[in-house]
Amino acid sequence: MIEIRIHGRGGQGAVIASEVLAAAVFQEGKYVQSFPAFGVERRGAPVMAFTRIDGQPIRIRCQIYEPDHIIVLDPTLLEAVDVTAGLKDGGWVLINSELDPSAFQLPDKYHVVTVDASSIATKYHLGPSTAPIVNTAILGAFARVTGLVSLEALFEAVRSAVPVNPDGNVAATREAFEQVRAKEKVD
Repeated sequence: MIEIRIHGRGGQGAVIASEVLAAAVFQEGKYVQSFPAFGVERRGAPVMAFTRIDGQPIRIRCQIYEPDHIIVLDPTLLEAVDVTAGLKDGGWVLINSELDPSAFQLPDKYHVVTVDASSIATKYHLGPSTAPIVNTAILGAFARVTGLVSLEALFEAVRSAVPVNPDGNVAATREAFEQVRAKEKVD
């Protein structure tokens, strides 16, 4: 089973990202589970969403405490929350940031990648420029680095789940897929 934890702030689309990812993977014939966890339910407050992927029915029903991969929609959360808590060695940490992955002081046991999903979302008018909705863009980058879902399945899921500006959301997904940056490892 592959377990993914998405960290964001209220209004950034973490819950929808989890649902779109699950829908795309389901279209490809796998079993999925998607659900949110809320603390203080208000715009800007930290939120988490979870997605499980497996080749057989998923019977577990709890939060994800030891994820295989992490998606961070707001890089300021790295200072406020231990986003890598429980992350398995070799897991991907995908951060929405204009910075190079090497700017983040995360252990070398993780694969750290970044994509400027905020700029991409702003370019395609996904939410206001002061608070862009980065969920569909970040999923394109996630598809690229993990290979867990095809870009075509993501496009279909985005078009089904996101009724506002579907063409812009699909374009953002594609652009983030193409622009993700990986941390260079020194051997």
